[in-house]
Amino acid sequence: MIKFFASLIITLSLTIMPTNAMQRLLTPEETQLINEISIYNSNIKTMVGRFLQIDTNGARVEGTFFLDRPNKIRFRYAPPSREEIVSVGRGFYILDRREETKYAYPQDQIPLRLFLEEKIDLLSANITDVTSSDDFISISIADETIVGTVEVALIFNIATKDLKQWTLTEPSGAQLTFSLYDVELNLEIPKSYFYIPAQYKAKNL
Repeated sequence: MIKFFASLIITLSLTIMPTNAMQRLLTPEETQLINEISIYNSNIKTMVGRFLQIDTNGARVEGTFFLDRPNKIRFRYAPPSREEIVSVGRGFYILDRREETKYAYPQDQIPLRLFLEEKIDLLSANITDVTSSDDFISISIADETIVGTVEVALIFNIATKDLKQWTLTEPSGAQLTFSLYDVELNLEIPKSYFYIPAQYKAKNL
């Protein structure tokens, strides 16, 4: 399970550092659409829903998530897992509710998180590829993270501009696909959803 969590954190903590470059210029239509996607998602202040996570071997993990911009998010994995990922603006924590332990990713190892920021600007990211179909657009971003260069393909619904899925490709070639569903926007989320229990003991992985 820890591999799932580390991959998710890497995805959320993309930097804006150049690595591989896109082999062509964006078309005016692509530029306009990507800018519209950035503006639309910047205006989403809260988001709640369910997620499905699938790794290279086909292992599936489900759960619920709660996002409150800027910099607050909670992923709660469904039983039998007892783990959660929480960010309260001071880096990420992996929590184990059974053992009451926490593992922190220090703030200096978590660069600016592209999709948790108050203002999202996909055009400023290191875009390596853009492909589209009638209904969806895939925007691939390659960046440096704490484990090396990774690539993430973000898939948006063209009509609604909503993020539907992303696929993370790690330096090893392993992939992790993360899909969102039953999503509701701009609901009020209790502040108590974003906290680290004081009794949880620090743990090293």
